[in-house]
Formats: sequence, structure tokens, C-alpha cells
Amino acid sequence: MSLPSPSPTSRALVTGASQGIGMAMARDLASMGHNLIIVARRENVLSELAADLERRHGVTVEVVAADLSKHDEVSRVIDLINDREVSILINSAGIASFGPLIKQDWTYEVDQFHLNATAVHRLTRAVLDGMVPRKQGAICNVGSAAGNVPIPNNATYVFTKAGVNAFTEALHYELKPLGIHCTLLAPGPVRDAVIPDEEKSIVDRVVPDVLWTTYESCSRETLEAMAKNQRRVVPGPLSKAMNAISKVAPTGLLSPLMGHFYAKMGN
Repeated sequence: MSLPSPSPTSRALVTGASQGIGMAMARDLASMGHNLIIVARRENVLSELAADLERRHGVTVEVVAADLSKHDEVSRVIDLINDREVSILINSAGIASFGPLIKQDWTYEVDQFHLNATAVHRLTRAVLDGMVPRKQGAICNVGSAAGNVPIPNNATYVFTKAGVNAFTEALHYELKPLGIHCTLLAPGPVRDAVIPDEEKSIVDRVVPDVLWTTYESCSRETLEAMAKNQRRVVPGPLSKAMNAISKVAPTGLLSPLMGHFYAKMGN
């Protein structure tokens, strides 16, 4: 098994491509020869990335500045890809909030739900219209190890990621007989390889550097898993530990403990 081969007419669609996992996967896909459609809110960052990838790898990169938390903006992206041959989809765009739900900005919470869940749902369905007749395609939806556990002070985020986790794994089995790969990326904490001391968060300071997953290693491991049509990929030692613990630890013990930690992040 393998990923769809690059071709002059095909495109890999990557959301959240202006930073983090999305940017790393866009870079790796371009290095493999895939033409791209990259989506995020920050057009200037996307344009710089597109120019760099086109210069380095000789691929075509379309830039789409869109806020995928908004229904009409997702519709605009879907209208665009209806005229494109999308062979690979990476749904990476996402945001999070920390602290009690009743103290959060409600507009932000609604946007978080629509970006993390609704946009993933709609874009996944949209690309299948082309992939199913071709009997080929690869989809990766970025869920989270946090979606395995009810975490107080992270309620909207875990709501969305639990849904993405289950949705993607269900589709894995539905799409396998149709020749389409569908893989869940369920990372724990991921970051740049080097973080200046003055920019380190409480999580950066608590978790030893050796346990972190970098965006680049996460991308490589995910693309390898997609090529093999793995149902779920959990990159990095910390993510794997979180995934294993969430399967065996009692919820009554684990949830309050994690909730206490996430409350500190909210502060």
C-alpha cells in the first residue's frame, strides 16, 4: 500500500498550513512531489510558504485564505475543490481553550467547535465525491489523545476531538473496501524542536524535552502511517504514554487529575 502518487492534475489539500503540524505536512508532501492547496487564515504566511515550496520542489501551490470556523468560508473552499482532483486531504486546522466552560468566551467556543469538528466533517465528505469514483485517495484527520478522556477545563476541545477520533476511525473501516485510506492522527503535546526559555509554557517546563514530539517527526510518522492505511497513529513517546494510560486508568481518577493541570493552563 502507498499514498496516491503525485500527478500534474492532482492536489493535496492541507488545512491549518500556516503553522505546526499542517505546515510540516505541507512541506513533506511538497518534497514528495505533490501539488498543494494550502488553507489557513493568514494569507501572508501561506504566500511565503507557497513561494518557498514552489522554488524548492517545483510543485504548484494554491493559497486559500479562509477562516474554517465560518460556514460560508468552508463552503467557499468546497466550491474550489469541486473543480480540483484532491487525492490527499489533511484536516489539521484547530484551536483550543482552557478553563471552565462557563468562563470562556462563547463566540470563541462556538468557533472552536465549528473549526475542530464541523469543518472536518464537511471537508472530509466533500473530497470523497472525487475519491470514491477514482477508487483512490488518502485522508488524515487530526484528532487528539485528549479526545480519549473527559478533561475538565478543556471541555469544548475534548468534545470536538472525541468526535473527530471516532468519526475518522469509523470511516477507516467504511472506506477501506473502496480503496481509500483514512487515518486518525491522535497526538499528545507537539511543539517546535527548540523553544526559547522565555517562550516556554507551563507544559514545556514540566515535560522533559526528550518526551516531546516535533512537528517534523509527527508529519513523517503520520505520512508513513497513511501510506500503510493505519487506522490510528500516535506519534512520539509522550503521546503513546498518554494514549496507553487513557485506556486503562479509571476515569474517576484520571479526569480530575488532568482537569487540575488544565485549569493551571487556563490561568
